[in-house]
Amino acid sequence: MIRESVAPLAGLPPGFEIDLPGRGRIFIREKSGPAGAPTLLLLHGWTATTDLNWFTCFDALSEHFRVVAMDMRGHGRGIRTKSNFKLEDCADDAAAVADVLGISTFIPVGYSMGGAVAQLLWGRHELRVRGIVLCSTASHFAEKREEKLSFFGLTGLAALSRLTTPQARAWITDQLYLQRKSEGLADWAVQQIASHDWRHILEAGSAIGNFDSRDWLPRLEAPAAVVITTQDNVVAAERQTELYQIINDVEVFEVHGGHNAVFAMKEYFVPTLVEACLSVHYRSSR
Repeated sequence: MIRESVAPLAGLPPGFEIDLPGRGRIFIREKSGPAGAPTLLLLHGWTATTDLNWFTCFDALSEHFRVVAMDMRGHGRGIRTKSNFKLEDCADDAAAVADVLGISTFIPVGYSMGGAVAQLLWGRHELRVRGIVLCSTASHFAEKREEKLSFFGLTGLAALSRLTTPQARAWITDQLYLQRKSEGLADWAVQQIASHDWRHILEAGSAIGNFDSRDWLPRLEAPAAVVITTQDNVVAAERQTELYQIINDVEVFEVHGGHNAVFAMKEYFVPTLVEACLSVHYRSSR
């Protein structure tokens, strides 16, 4: 393993690039908690990064837990590969991060797309998962006709991106995303977004549209917490509610905010997230 320090952003814990054997190089942030504290493994949402998704949460979570967060494939400083993006690979990357850091068991905390990855991590590495925290996410993301058409369009764009030059991909990225999504963001956040591998971002969107855990998630056994953002226009609150209804041992928490509540309503979201993580920890320790 090569563990290389990365200059920190103000207020964020130390960052490192590490090599995952046979998988590639990945960026993580890590903040130690109390001695002997369980580990949270933070998994960010689509088109975000560890820093963008979780910058409001590190300090509060580390009062109780060791906190590890990773950039997922194609996002920020996540693994770059010529193969297609798969949510399953992201789940296996997360388990490999735990292996490299010597972490035997952990609690995945997934936000939006990261919630899908956390579910897959639970399903594929069940003995490693002490419990799970799912935020602003669902067991499936596309059911209505218009939703399926939207994700189908991403599948086509992802295929097209493999055939275009890097310059053309950069232009498509700017037209489809950066101009609409970066307005009002700080410079560091815009730089994070611009650092994505946009072929993988498009493929990730397609993978999200095809994700569906309803057949197998009810069979898993571990304490869970679901944090619902009740005014969410990205993952509807009704779909977040459907998620917790198919999990066996679950406690539900609500934040009356939108999909960006993790930072836009941090004064409410962060304490709720801490409470959800502690709920899973206490129930997993019985």
